[in-house]
Amino acid sequence: MENAYVNNNYNDDILIVRNLKKYYPLSKISIGKKRSYVKAVDDVSFSIKRGTTMGLVGESGCGKTTVGRTILRLHDVTDGQVIFDGMDLAKIPPRKLRKLRPQMQMIFQDPYSSLSPRLPIGEIIGEAVKEHNIVPKSEYRSYILKVMHDCGLQPHYYYRYPHEFSGGQRQRISIARAVALKPKFIICDEPLSALDVSIQAQIINLMKDLQEQYGYTYLFISHDLSVVEYLSDTIGVMYLGSMVEMGEKKQIFDNPMHPYTKALLSAVPVSDPDVKMNRIILKGDIPSPVNPPSGCKFRTRCPYATKVCAEVAPKLKEYESGHKVACHLYSQD
Repeated sequence: MENAYVNNNYNDDILIVRNLKKYYPLSKISIGKKRSYVKAVDDVSFSIKRGTTMGLVGESGCGKTTVGRTILRLHDVTDGQVIFDGMDLAKIPPRKLRKLRPQMQMIFQDPYSSLSPRLPIGEIIGEAVKEHNIVPKSEYRSYILKVMHDCGLQPHYYYRYPHEFSGGQRQRISIARAVALKPKFIICDEPLSALDVSIQAQIINLMKDLQEQYGYTYLFISHDLSVVEYLSDTIGVMYLGSMVEMGEKKQIFDNPMHPYTKALLSAVPVSDPDVKMNRIILKGDIPSPVNPPSGCKFRTRCPYATKVCAEVAPKLKEYESGHKVACHLYSQD
């Protein structure tokens, strides 16, 4: 086993992802042909500073969720580095990875299927707390009740079962289960998409309050740009497994540079009925990740595509401090 410790200074960045790839081999192989792969995540790089939130956006199927699951090693890394607190998770042995698990948690998209129907809420929240010895046995119950209180759950919910709760309450339970392990980093995989709009606002405020109180770092995966704008400090835009634009929230919303980012932002509804948005309609379907287009993956739907877009894949380059774009509309030299 290679040394998993990376001898660099990571005081500011709790997570650094370098050239991350996750390929899934197709089960059927034709005789005489090379094996095909679904390139779910294809050479993605980014970093997240401690105590901040990075939003990861893109259309369904672009690889957002796979990025989150691969970071946590729920899926094995095909290639690249995932450096968490100076440790390369792609190389760390299973026993050490298990000890790191409490520090990295995930809130899943569907609160209905992510909770065991056979366990009461107190056990769902506290099961991993016992397993990882987060608190002494004498303090266990009081600690779980405190976590429940922090997440807006009443003490008498302790012995109730998931089917007795609404969707918003179940998502609070999922959040309580994640924060009960005292994590440093939490991946939020579209935690609001299954909830009513009024409940979404409550969950957003809860997540903000918990971050301010405990200093959590979030990777917030979503397709709702209005939510991402409110929660995030930095934003990454993915298309067909690759990162096409990254930057501070203000940079992305005030000065989007990639045609795909502009199209996504043009679809965000505005509250003022007098404001007319110039909606950018992308033509064509998303290409297959098994056989993506040559050069720029977005070129088959891009209104500005030129000959070079079909020949050379654009590099993700920094054009202003912290603002990176992968597009041939801008100088690649």
